[in-house]
Amino acid sequence: MTDVDKALARLGLSLPAVVPPLAAYQPAVRSGDYVYTSGQLPMVDGSLVATGKVGAEVDPGQGYDLARVCALNALAAVASIAPLDQVVRIVKVVGFVASAPGFTGQPAVVNGASELLGEVFGEAGKHARSAVGVSELPLGAPVEVELIAQLAPSGKTVLA
Repeated sequence: MTDVDKALARLGLSLPAVVPPLAAYQPAVRSGDYVYTSGQLPMVDGSLVATGKVGAEVDPGQGYDLARVCALNALAAVASIAPLDQVVRIVKVVGFVASAPGFTGQPAVVNGASELLGEVFGEAGKHARSAVGVSELPLGAPVEVELIAQLAPSGKTVLA
């Protein structure tokens, strides 16, 4: 069992199946030592967990939890390209929050994704980030998260 597997188990989590694309894109693409994920919605077992705008139909605490689901889905997309024990760093996270008018708590919502990545990867999970408020997201999702992960050169295992 790798350190990543142990961290997920300690959190009571397991990687879900990769969410199938909703349009003409790939869930993740590798370029050199980097894996770029497409935006991941809070989907569980093929269904969107919640809809609505954060600050209206969705409270910020629920938005935080949904961002964690998005990050877990992003990790599943990365794992479809390379084993997670090859990740040397989460480089960048971009979180989009469908926001009610006047809602300015996007950073706290996207912390759900950032904190999950820190819990799973430790120091290697610390990343650059943007937290962006938007008027709408696909399917009415409250949150969407994408990330960039750096892999060990030539597929060497670094986290075991």
